[in-house]
Amino acid sequence: MNTLKIAIQKSGRLNEDSLKILKDCGISVDNGNDQLKASATNFPLEVLFLRNSDIPQYLLDGVVDIAIVGDNILVEKGGNIKIIEKLGFSKCRVSVAVPKAFEFKSLDDLKKLRIATSYPNTTLNYFKQNNVKVDLHQISGSVEIAPNIGLADAIVDIVSSGSTLFKNNLKEVAVIMKSEAVLAVSPFITPEKQVVLDKLRFRIQAVLRARISKYILMNVPNEKIIAVSQILPVLKSPTVVPLNEVGWSSVQSVIDEDQFWDVIDKLKEAGAEGILVCPIEKMVF
Repeated sequence: MNTLKIAIQKSGRLNEDSLKILKDCGISVDNGNDQLKASATNFPLEVLFLRNSDIPQYLLDGVVDIAIVGDNILVEKGGNIKIIEKLGFSKCRVSVAVPKAFEFKSLDDLKKLRIATSYPNTTLNYFKQNNVKVDLHQISGSVEIAPNIGLADAIVDIVSSGSTLFKNNLKEVAVIMKSEAVLAVSPFITPEKQVVLDKLRFRIQAVLRARISKYILMNVPNEKIIAVSQILPVLKSPTVVPLNEVGWSSVQSVIDEDQFWDVIDKLKEAGAEGILVCPIEKMVF
């Protein structure tokens, strides 16, 4: 079977989350001694550990077949690289930030001012679309320090919690784009490797569905099963199992995590008792 080559970030949070989703897919990767290349022991997969900013070019050149990368990097450098799956982790945003003392009312306040960023294409496109001309300063590394040392009047950078901005006396004033980790594919992937990718994607989808779902079991009076069933946003229909206690049944189903508390409140009002909530490891369709 053809070995699929995947690029992931060589260090940092995205690296850890990428290896975790592969592990959750049942794929074992031994990256001992911080190797830059490692092979899975139980799946036809070879992992290349690269700098995040270099990954789009590796995809465009066909050096790797797929990659787990932030979609903000693809927007900045990736051209028309195809995204086949949003992975739901390493969420952040690319934002405009200014010193806290800056009286910001609109983007027009930044006209002709110096903007420091490591995302020049994203930044220029954003200000061009808003008809605001700025003086761009492309830098790498700690962009947040630029206003404090007099290099720039404002910055464009990735923001997660906002704590780094706060520590550098900056405030977020505009969000250019929201980003998360995605599975991207090279335009040169072969049909043989596409077969392997389909198998990997099937596993990833099973893991992602499980991450956003909960399995619930509850005791319900038989006369209230229909009412409870109508509340449950189930895949097909809930499982109903009679209990030893006459007139009662166990009702079992799957609910989305983002609907969890709203559904639980309605189930209790409808007569459900002893509600047990369990995590789901995989959901395979």
